Amino acid sequence: MSFLRHIGKHGDRKVAIVFREVPGEPHMCLVVYTELLNQNMHDPLIRCIESDIGQNSENLADALNRTHTRDGNIILQKLHAEGMLKKVQCEQIIMTPAPNVRIKLHELNKILDEMKQGEEATRRLAEMDKQLGMQDPTQVARMMRGTKDARVEPIAPIAASTGDALGDAQLANTFRAQAERMQREANGLMAEATRLLNEAAALTPSAAPAETAAPKRPGRPKKSVTA
Repeated sequence: MSFLRHIGKHGDRKVAIVFREVPGEPHMCLVVYTELLNQNMHDPLIRCIESDIGQNSENLADALNRTHTRDGNIILQKLHAEGMLKKVQCEQIIMTPAPNVRIKLHELNKILDEMKQGEEATRRLAEMDKQLGMQDPTQVARMMRGTKDARVEPIAPIAASTGDALGDAQLANTFRAQAERMQREANGLMAEATRLLNEAAALTPSAAPAETAAPKRPGRPKKSVTA
């Protein structure tokens, strides 16, 4: 059986890792015990984990925030409302990234973070190398300063409160952060679209539609002069 992300064990209990690190407490994670879920929530959650979206999400919460239970509720919100999200020490969670391989979550987190930093550096070097000889100064400037224009930022993680369950204020802050991220993304895309249209107009000025002359207003009919 192939390895699935976001699935591990806490002791002998199977868990889904919703957040692999709690902000400000990297030694803690947020999990849900899948055996405690009813079928209305369990089956959609497992399908979400197994889907491409779930497997490509850095944190399962990103995918669960876009997935619904059978009765139409967003799974992440439902888990929070029913107090199913629990905070557990990462070193107590056992992951199996490959057959017959077991690793504690805090060790896996360290490896993933190091890989992420290395991949970002490799990507930037590849982009700069690809443009050697025919460089767009604007693009080079963007790469050098690491611009985030029109780039999706990850959803801000939900921080756990002093208890085990997720706090309402923290969940609301996450939704606000997600809305702000989407607004920044939309603004970036609009700015990029405007730039491309302006460049296209500069390259093919003859193709720009000519301004339509305003129709002349009809004058008043002249009065006939009688002798």
